[in-house]
Amino acid sequence: MRTLLAIGALSVGLWVPAHAQNVANPVPATSADADDPVSRFLTEKGLMPSAKPVVEMAQQVRSKASDMASGLVTSAMNFLGVPYKLGGNSRETGFDCSGFTRHVFENSVGLVLPRRSAEQANSPDLVPVTQSELKPGDLVFFNTLRRTFSHVGIYIGDNKFIHSPRTGASVRVEDIRVGYWQQRFDGARRAPAINAAAAVQASTGER
Repeated sequence: MRTLLAIGALSVGLWVPAHAQNVANPVPATSADADDPVSRFLTEKGLMPSAKPVVEMAQQVRSKASDMASGLVTSAMNFLGVPYKLGGNSRETGFDCSGFTRHVFENSVGLVLPRRSAEQANSPDLVPVTQSELKPGDLVFFNTLRRTFSHVGIYIGDNKFIHSPRTGASVRVEDIRVGYWQQRFDGARRAPAINAAAAVQASTGER
């Protein structure tokens, strides 16, 4: 009887202050809540959001983040065969290792990295990840000149990375499991800004 009176009172007219309608992080309705008539009424009136839009938003963010990483890798692969050039940072001039990663990130996802590989490794815009956590689009660093983070490439998946290796060579793909690279692996970095941009695009419906 009390439940029926409560529903009747709600149906007559529920006044909710404007600030109360925008409470941060409202608790989504669960499947159990869906069987509760009061919760169902609030959900229908937009006062208690359904969990479904939240799930859909998360899926969109993951999908867009994956698309952006895929686009970054595709962009990097377009430079296969471009010759190494110390200080180079374009297809026309050739690339050194950090010039290559900087060019790819800036032109594919709009993230401007520092110029030198050690500076990229220490950039506040990037977060460390372990080798077991590597995902396509991550930067991978190596000690090739007897100093930390002296070389950098881009992980493309399946234990492979793409980079501009050295004078006399050109942009190519290597296997990170090869002894030379395993022994010199210094760590990896990921750009949260890529996922943040994906979240903004998903929330605004941009593609």
